[in-house]
Amino acid sequence: MAKVKYYYDEETLSYRKITVNKSDYYRRILFSFLGVLLIAFFGFIGFSQIITSPSERAQKRELENLKFNYKLLAKRLEESAVILDEIQERDNNIYRSYFEANPIPEEQRKAGFGGVNRYKNLEGFDNSEMIKKLTKEVDILSKQLVVQSKSLDEIVSLAKKKEDMLASIPALLPVKKGDFYVASGYKMRMHPILKINKFHKGMDFTAPKGTPVYASGNGVVNLAQRSSTFGKVIFVDHGYGYRTIYAHLSKMVVRRGAQVKRGDLIGYVGNTGLSVAPHLHYEVHKNGIALNPINFYYGDLSLDEFAALQKDAEESQSYD
Repeated sequence: MAKVKYYYDEETLSYRKITVNKSDYYRRILFSFLGVLLIAFFGFIGFSQIITSPSERAQKRELENLKFNYKLLAKRLEESAVILDEIQERDNNIYRSYFEANPIPEEQRKAGFGGVNRYKNLEGFDNSEMIKKLTKEVDILSKQLVVQSKSLDEIVSLAKKKEDMLASIPALLPVKKGDFYVASGYKMRMHPILKINKFHKGMDFTAPKGTPVYASGNGVVNLAQRSSTFGKVIFVDHGYGYRTIYAHLSKMVVRRGAQVKRGDLIGYVGNTGLSVAPHLHYEVHKNGIALNPINFYYGDLSLDEFAALQKDAEESQSYD
């Protein structure tokens, strides 16, 4: 049986019985219940924090560390992409331009990955979007690096060819300075023996018999023989469309098929064939067309020497 509670009424100076409404009664019960639930909830949260295992705490720290490193890696990828863009710009506009190679189209450099979803296996995780984005950036950068690497390989190959070409162009005098004086240049003139006007396709270097004659560029001897017109003559194929002719020699020191370097001794000045005095008849051909040899002595002559040689070539008479 519930206890009966009283209170003292000062107006009547007597004790009166305390009566409780049912609504108040149920309200008190409800508030008490809610209070117990709140205490239990906050107590559980605090308790769960207390009872978290060391391995769980370590995993949480590792996850936070991974997120931080992913952000750092993403930033470094952006910086690498900027550097690669600069290299690609120089590659197209400087390196490939210098070696006369076509630039690599932008769509080829920046091409993405089509087809199936390459990153489906990365879906379904808490940080899937971050991981997919970073993985895609790595793939794109890797592809661009492959394209750039192949381009640089091509540039190296072109540079080697350019070096070979520069060494092969007949850029030296076939007779050393001081060993000759010019008799005739590249022009129409009266042939000293045939007595007809004929175009002189080369230059005549008059010099004593036995004066050394040198290859004016790297190449291969494709002819070394005696002819009725040129006498003892050597033809050197330099590649890249260039060929030189050394005629009226007294002696040849190379044979057909020999590899020669620029400046190698190949023979000696003579007076063989249709020639009226010891000299070297020298020609330069490009793709089968005879060119003025005086334009190829840039490896030997200063500007003043070139001007003097050009004047002599225009005024002198040929010996063949």
